[in-house]
Amino acid sequence: MTIARVQWPDMVRAGDVVKVRLLIQHPMDTGYLQDFTGKLVPRNIIRLLTCQLGKQEVFRIEPSSGISANPFFEFYVRATHTAEFKAAWTDDKGVKGEHLQIFKVTESA
Repeated sequence: MTIARVQWPDMVRAGDVVKVRLLIQHPMDTGYLQDFTGKLVPRNIIRLLTCQLGKQEVFRIEPSSGISANPFFEFYVRATHTAEFKAAWTDDKGVKGEHLQIFKVTESA
C-alpha cells in the first residue's frame, strides 16, 4: 500500500499563491539493483503523477528512474475557492494510488 502526505499553509485566503508539498511513499526501484541472491530487482517507478484542485489539473509529472525512493514534489497553486485536492499516480506494475484532501480557502477580508 502506498501512502501520500500533502502539506500547505493552514490559513489560505482567496487569491493567495500557496506552496503545495507532496510526499509519496514508494520504493522507486530502478531495475539496476540486486537482491541478496544477486537477482535484479525489477524496475518499478511511478510513471505518471497528476494533481487536481477541483476539476482543474494543477500539476503533472512523468518521473524517471533518477527520482529517489519516497519522492517529494513541491509546486504552487493559486487559491480561488475551497475544493477537493486529488493526487493520483500509476507505477510500472500498474498499481494505482490516490490521495484526497479538502483544500480549504477562506474569503479575503
